[in-house]
Amino acid sequence: MAGEAHNPNFLLTTLEKGVSWTRTRSMWPATFGLACCAIEMMATGAAHHDLARFGMEVFRASPRQADLMVVAGRLSQKMAPVLRQVYDQMAEPKWVISMGACASTGGMFNNYALVQGVDEIVPVDIYVPGCPPGPQSLMHGILTLQDKIMAGEIRRSTGLV
Repeated sequence: MAGEAHNPNFLLTTLEKGVSWTRTRSMWPATFGLACCAIEMMATGAAHHDLARFGMEVFRASPRQADLMVVAGRLSQKMAPVLRQVYDQMAEPKWVISMGACASTGGMFNNYALVQGVDEIVPVDIYVPGCPPGPQSLMHGILTLQDKIMAGEIRRSTGLV
C-alpha cells in the first residue's frame, strides 16, 4: 500500500552492523595465561565479575573454537612460536588483547629472554595497562574492543562482509 506511512516498529540495519553486533556479543576467548596477570584474567571469568553477561561464558582451550586471544603476562622467546601457532589456528576474524605491562612492553624485564611486547609476534588490538591489571581493567578492555568492532575501526578480512 503506497499511501501508508513507515511502520515505527520495524527495525532496519545493515548486514555489516548486524554481523558486527553478533560478533561482539559472542566472542570466545582463548586463554594464554603466562604469569601473574593470568590470575586476574581467571578472576574476570569467575562469578563475581561474570563475563557471561558479555557473551563470554567459557574460556576456550582449543584455538579453533576461539576468536579472542587474551595474552596475560610476560612472553618468553621460547614461548613466542607457540603463541604465534595458537594465533594462526584461531578462527577468523580474530582479535588480541595484551593484558599487563609485561605482555605489552616487557615490563620490568628488559632482557634477552623475554619478548618486549606481544605485538612483535601477533597484531594487538587492545592494550590493558597495569601490573597486574585487575578484572575491571580487562573488562574495560573487552568492552573497548567491542565498541571498536561495532564502530568499524577494527576489521578483519573474512570474505563474509
